[in-house]
Amino acid sequence: MLPHSKSAQKEVRASKRRQFRNKSIRSLCKTKISKAEKLILSGELNLGREAVVDAVSVLDKASEKGIIHANNAARRKSRLTKKLNQAQALSSTEG
Repeated sequence: MLPHSKSAQKEVRASKRRQFRNKSIRSLCKTKISKAEKLILSGELNLGREAVVDAVSVLDKASEKGIIHANNAARRKSRLTKKLNQAQALSSTEG
C-alpha cells in the first residue's frame, strides 16, 4: 500500500535509495569482521591483527557516515579486540 501524500511517497523513495547505498557498507563491515575472527581462531595472529585494524577502520567509517550507530560500532570493535587479546594471551602462555 502506497502512502497517500506526495511527501510521504518521496520519503519512501529516498529511504530506498539510502537503504541501497548503505547495504554495501554494512556488508563490508560484516565481511571484515568475519575474516578477522577466522584468522584469530585459526591462530594466525599477525594476519589477524592486520584484519582487526581493517575491520575497526571500516566500522569507524560506517559510524561516521551514520550507517551504523556509534555504540554499535564500539561494541563490535570491543568484541573483536577482546578476541584478539585473548588469543594473544593464550598463545603467549602456550609457547
